[in-house]
Amino acid sequence: DVQLQASGGGLVQAGGSLRLSCATSGFRLEDSAIGWFRQAPGKDREGIVCMSGSDGSTFYADSVKGRFTMSTDNAKNTVYLQMNSLKSEDTAVYYCGSTYNSGNYVICRGSKYDHWGQGTLVTVSS
Repeated sequence: DVQLQASGGGLVQAGGSLRLSCATSGFRLEDSAIGWFRQAPGKDREGIVCMSGSDGSTFYADSVKGRFTMSTDNAKNTVYLQMNSLKSEDTAVYYCGSTYNSGNYVICRGSKYDHWGQGTLVTVSS
């Protein structure tokens, strides 16, 4: 079975950093599209960083570009999201997702993702 489990959320002051982890099993990262999404209260889920597992091509939403970095450790089947210079508007529940993708292109639309982790809450205090 495909499983994803996100962790690493918490309370941090504005300007601080957090690293989220997404432990995966049941599929190969190299054959997948992997993404980090977030959902703030009263807002729709948005894709913020997404990666093609086959070639590492990565999309960053403008709202996080230059502050967030996505990486993978294929040996550990784990995906990371390093978040720096956090702002109050980054407060949200963060989800990792995956879908099968053998092509060298990035998918960052949530409706195209088949599998999701349970979400981890990030709260940034100003």
